[in-house]
Amino acid sequence: MKLLFFLLFTLPFLTFSKPESISSVSALALVDSSQRRENPVIPGDFADPSIIRVGQTYYATGTSSEWAPHFPLLQSTDLLHWKPIGYVFPKTPAWAAASFWAPELYYRNGTYFVYYVARKKSDGISCIGVATSRNLAKGFTDRGILLEFGKEAIDPFVIEDKGQLYITWKAYGLDQRPIEILGSRLSNDGLKVQGEPFMLLRDDKKEGLEGQALIKRDNAYYLFYSPGNCCGRDCNYKVEVARSASLQGPYTRFEGNPLLAETDEWKCTGHGTLVTSPAGKTYYLYHAYNKKDLVYTGRQGMLGEVVWDAEWPRIKPLGNDAERVKNFRDDFSATTVSGSWQWDFRHATPEVKVSKGNLFLTGQSLANNLSGTALTIRPLLGDYTMTTEVVNQNAALKGLVLYGDAGQAVGIGMQGNQVQIWEVKKDQRQILRQESIASAKAVQLKMDVKEGSRLRFYWSPDGKKWNELTTTSGVYDGSFLPPWDRSPRPGLLHQGASGEPAVFSFFALSYQ
Repeated sequence: MKLLFFLLFTLPFLTFSKPESISSVSALALVDSSQRRENPVIPGDFADPSIIRVGQTYYATGTSSEWAPHFPLLQSTDLLHWKPIGYVFPKTPAWAAASFWAPELYYRNGTYFVYYVARKKSDGISCIGVATSRNLAKGFTDRGILLEFGKEAIDPFVIEDKGQLYITWKAYGLDQRPIEILGSRLSNDGLKVQGEPFMLLRDDKKEGLEGQALIKRDNAYYLFYSPGNCCGRDCNYKVEVARSASLQGPYTRFEGNPLLAETDEWKCTGHGTLVTSPAGKTYYLYHAYNKKDLVYTGRQGMLGEVVWDAEWPRIKPLGNDAERVKNFRDDFSATTVSGSWQWDFRHATPEVKVSKGNLFLTGQSLANNLSGTALTIRPLLGDYTMTTEVVNQNAALKGLVLYGDAGQAVGIGMQGNQVQIWEVKKDQRQILRQESIASAKAVQLKMDVKEGSRLRFYWSPDGKKWNELTTTSGVYDGSFLPPWDRSPRPGLLHQGASGEPAVFSFFALSYQ
């Protein structure tokens, strides 16, 4: 059955061939991290998470940056086991160009809202948009730009107070002045900003201020926020809180801040939102980098319980009793492509079909793309092996890739009867090693990844006897691959004419 990838995501919102759970294996109960190793409840890159509860069901989403489809949507009944149920935007909104950040879920009177950040096509300025849905199975309808404010408006958060909706956001982050968290009234339908903005908090220390979330408790308003640098190896994010007797402030910062900071295993905790369980407990879903895997797995979804046993709240990080994550395998036996796959929408438009147990990949490379069309999976750990089988021979390059961006990628692939290691680095492409294979009708390829960046490459005629293809340096150094705000991703690659597809019989990602 022929199915173009961009058509796949116009199907009903929940249609996937095999939904893959992205929760940890055998996670049984929330436990105090002082008693158990602290593990992510949503492993892998899931930055700026937002969470809501509707009835007995929790929903979460997070930043997707430059990966499409945009804003993964997850569902859970226990805050531990999360399953993907689709994406907020299978297709890119007409007005948006890039940088899909910090989506904020909200539910009111039978309508689901997502307030989100993206850059405008016209001038590249980050604005806040809004989309709505009455039925998640039928997807979201984009309502366009909600808020433009100066050089950027990011990190939306919505709260209802005394029947009035308000939106808050980060302002002045690109100006030569202190950052402010601003707020304004929303119309009753949540689709228009009304009145003049007001200030909730200002970054007088000029250390950074963003990722705010509000909750009202015992006639006081608590503003959780994240100062510091959010992203990359040198990040220093943390979580702090301030309090006010009025939603509009003034807010007093807690002298005992921070509520969350670096631990032995995790760093740069921040940018979360709050949810109340049916039992009345408050939880905070936030992100953090694992100190071992760091930028190679990105900012992972963590959970803490907000404890209200003193004058100010504290956050007790929660782990689970899982020690492993699930491997991923796609044998392309379904009639639709797995919803786990994503691509860099700025640099390629993939065309994918599945037929008779094979995946056919071609695509149109867009401007400044030296890497080709990459179909990728979000890695959950920094140590893994990816494997595939290329079952056709033509002039196109077909194989495995570890993809950071169109200008930052490395892979092993088949081109004709040649197997090659290639890289794109500093916007320059080169072949690092290649050799001829006597019989190249079907060839298996393998890439071993250690610590996210130490790579080895192999090929095999049968998947049993593996031949290593080495670069001059032996173990390849892929430390240049991560972009500033997201992890590099393993996956499949095609580079060549659209009439010469890459055909794969399976893709497997095994964690070590």
